[in-house]
Amino acid sequence: MSDALEWIETPAFVVRDAVVRRNIAAFQSYCDRQGLALRPHVKTHKLVRYAKAQIEAGARGITCQKIGEAEVMADGSIDDILITYNILGPEKLTRLRALSDRVPRLSVVADNDTVVDGLSQVFADADRPLTVLVECDTGGRRCGVQTPAEALALARRIAASAGIRLGGLMTYPAAGGASDAAAFLSQARDMLLRDGLDCSVVTSGGTPDMWTAQSGGVLTEYRAGTYIYNDRSLVQRGTCGWDDCAGHVLATVVSTPTPGRAVIDAGSKALSSDLLGLTDYGHVLGRPDIRITGLSEEHGVLAVDPARPLNVGERVRIVPNHVCVVSNLFDRIWIEHADGMLEEAAVDARGRVT
Repeated sequence: MSDALEWIETPAFVVRDAVVRRNIAAFQSYCDRQGLALRPHVKTHKLVRYAKAQIEAGARGITCQKIGEAEVMADGSIDDILITYNILGPEKLTRLRALSDRVPRLSVVADNDTVVDGLSQVFADADRPLTVLVECDTGGRRCGVQTPAEALALARRIAASAGIRLGGLMTYPAAGGASDAAAFLSQARDMLLRDGLDCSVVTSGGTPDMWTAQSGGVLTEYRAGTYIYNDRSLVQRGTCGWDDCAGHVLATVVSTPTPGRAVIDAGSKALSSDLLGLTDYGHVLGRPDIRITGLSEEHGVLAVDPARPLNVGERVRIVPNHVCVVSNLFDRIWIEHADGMLEEAAVDARGRVT
């Protein structure tokens, strides 16, 4: 651990910049070789600087999940944004219309008539139509139309509605479900094209399967978010290694009540309680023998080998199970540069969940 890290307050979120840059370059190169446009999801880092770094490396644009994230990115001069979320309600639609005036290439998704009709009503008198993609449930069992026939029906409604234009198809498949997604999307795309409808974009995503992503003659674009930092869940899946994990929670041991138990100052408000199929709450770098067995709000409980105890005041670096959530838990983070220097930075879109 660098000397500089010994002086910052904990718990802290520390991001290794050199690893971030390497991760950006590696997956951009992969997508280029596959003939896929990359549209990274900024929900993982929520930082304008890293969104710009992804675009400078060759990304087509960015993906946001909420209007609030997109507004922050637009403030940072990002000009190509896809919002992959059903947008409902007069307040949000008013914000979306204002956002469209600032972002030259803005697109959204829809999976039902109510969303389509709301978008059309607000954009009916717009100078530039809003691009809308049909969201398809290809196995992720979240949002999305359930069949290619339903995708065609909704595409027809979008194409016939004032103020909006059909852009194509979007999905977020289940991990390991790329082949099912490709079959669904291929059938839906062909149905749209036979109907004379535009399907110029067919976009899928997911970091767990990113190293096997292929166009397959159907995908034009791929969306991944977590790859920029990576986390323990992705190491568990074999997507990356510990050296590829850029985001660490730095914590301090505040108590050692027994030889086999230590308590750190990072609980669920710093590490997140997400398990993602794992049995504990993070990986302590350099100490694979330690298990983070429990979290309360401000305490993390570690099971420690009594023969290798931790000491009060000792610091540990933890790779979280789910790094995207951790980004949203900190107002400010520490960016650790290759020379060991630390730079404090605000998390630009932290808390933007509307």
